Amino acid sequence: MRTDLLTSLRAATRNKDIGQGILIHDEIVRCGLFHKCSDALVTMYSACNAVALAEELFESYESKDVCTWTALMAACTEAGRGTDSLNYFERMQQKGVPLDASSCTCALKACASIGAIDTGEHLHSMIIYYDFLGGNIVLGTALVNMYAKCKVLNKARQVLEGLPTRNTVCWNALIVGYVQQGLGGQALKCFEEMQGEGINPDTVTFTITLKACACIGLIAKGKQIHVEILKQDLLGSDVSLGTALVDMYIKCKMLQRAQLVLEELPTQNLNSWNALISAYVRLGCGDQALDCFGGMLSWGFIPDEITYLSVLKAAGIIEAGSIGEQLHNQILEHDLLGENTLLGTALVDMYAKCGYLMKARHVLSDLLVRDTISWNALIAGYTHNEEGTQALECFEMMQQEGLSPNAVTFMCILKACGSVGAVRKGERLHEEMAKQGLLEGNTMLCAALVDMYAKCGALDKAGNVLKRLHMQSIFAWNALLRGYVQHGEAEQVIACLKWFHQEGAVPDEVTFTCMLSACSRLGLMETAKKYLSDMNSNYGMRPHIKQLTCLVDLLGRVGQLDKAFSVVEKSPSMESELWCSLLGTCQKSGNVKFGRYIFDRMVQINKRNAAAYVRMSQIYAAAGMV
Repeated sequence: MRTDLLTSLRAATRNKDIGQGILIHDEIVRCGLFHKCSDALVTMYSACNAVALAEELFESYESKDVCTWTALMAACTEAGRGTDSLNYFERMQQKGVPLDASSCTCALKACASIGAIDTGEHLHSMIIYYDFLGGNIVLGTALVNMYAKCKVLNKARQVLEGLPTRNTVCWNALIVGYVQQGLGGQALKCFEEMQGEGINPDTVTFTITLKACACIGLIAKGKQIHVEILKQDLLGSDVSLGTALVDMYIKCKMLQRAQLVLEELPTQNLNSWNALISAYVRLGCGDQALDCFGGMLSWGFIPDEITYLSVLKAAGIIEAGSIGEQLHNQILEHDLLGENTLLGTALVDMYAKCGYLMKARHVLSDLLVRDTISWNALIAGYTHNEEGTQALECFEMMQQEGLSPNAVTFMCILKACGSVGAVRKGERLHEEMAKQGLLEGNTMLCAALVDMYAKCGALDKAGNVLKRLHMQSIFAWNALLRGYVQHGEAEQVIACLKWFHQEGAVPDEVTFTCMLSACSRLGLMETAKKYLSDMNSNYGMRPHIKQLTCLVDLLGRVGQLDKAFSVVEKSPSMESELWCSLLGTCQKSGNVKFGRYIFDRMVQINKRNAAAYVRMSQIYAAAGMV
């Protein structure tokens, strides 16, 4: 009877059949054989991951069997209780139970799971002392894995190199360690050394090395590994390998290739489709993201929250409000919204970016849970569409709900204040931001503050804010320069530039546009030439449409219409904006004849250029010819 029960119990252990194991346990107790089968029962419960039952039983008697202790330790480690596993290992030694290679292997795995490097190093010394290592490749691999997981990669490498025999598994342990630390180059070097030893990679190796290629963007190596995987026909047997291959192409920004690979995989998963759609969105490719979404649906996958977060962003990128509405309906059909603030915010943001501001507002008001981020999405939408009054109204409502604004909120509201000239409101926001310490180190927020004052015409305050900034960014400088230009204070632009250079600031294209605009208003031809020369020779920037427009305007102001015409004719793409600027100079100078000539040229290029007709009618009106 006892032999039959033990045989059945071992079968339940092998099969991890806890139901059968419990029945056998009851029979063992009924037969009074518990004291003879206790170790086997603890092992069975441990194998079935019933750790609490195994521990309760284990504490009811005194086990001297190293295999039983090891089984319980393994179960604790598997359950994420590495510290408890090591405690059992220590108790086992205290009770005089002799160690063996298996118990040390199990303890090393526990050390690896919790990063217990000190205990792991002590175990390594014990293994050497008891001479357990020898040709034990399993124990050697556990050592390599422990050091790798504990981020001591030089030790992991030393252990690997000291093993009398090596196999794929121990090499994998080291390669994984390098990949997890972001050392893709070292991981690939190990991969090549492993192959140099004549050891064949398995699906785990290929999965890891693809992650290494993704980590460092090494697409050429990734393609080589892809070819090898196809030669060995491995994609049909391992879903994680296919996922890693798709992910490698995504990380290397070869999204069309990633989609092709994904569609050819015998077994696909939703995570890979989500990763691909998200990658298209990150690159601003809204159309491709939505096409990919359609492909995912055609394969029968049901979108989840992560999918919809990405495709809503995609709809916002391309301002496809009608598609956004369809997505909204799908979300409601799948009952995904509920109290999901992230998804609710994504809907608000999508509608706001598509200019559907009333819809965005309705969605926000219907959300069961609103937070600062969801309000920010609506406020940003109003600000982007130059509806500053509505943005300020939403800001007030948000605060009435007891929500505190963050840096993004302040940036949007400062822009709204600038658009409607609400300088008093802007001043109060300035005080609140300073009180919260938000201006320290936040260059974009500081620039928004300077821009607000500049747009409201409070140029002295804008300048004072810039002077007090600990971190003066080019965005803040440009905001002040634009303010001077917009309010007709071209002399201040020139004066400000001296301060700009003293501070060691580096100009960008916007800076040069402001400089040239000031020169145009003041008729400073030589100064403008100097700026254009500096732009090209000192900063490596070629003049674009904005700078050329300023130059054309300046040449017209100083009566050099022929040179202005030459600039327009030599521009790379003959932009309509430049021709319109040239017509504007004709209007200011009252040169109807030359204006007519420019108009005819513009119409030759584009007969439907409405701006040309408007400008020409203005020239005639200014000359009293209408």
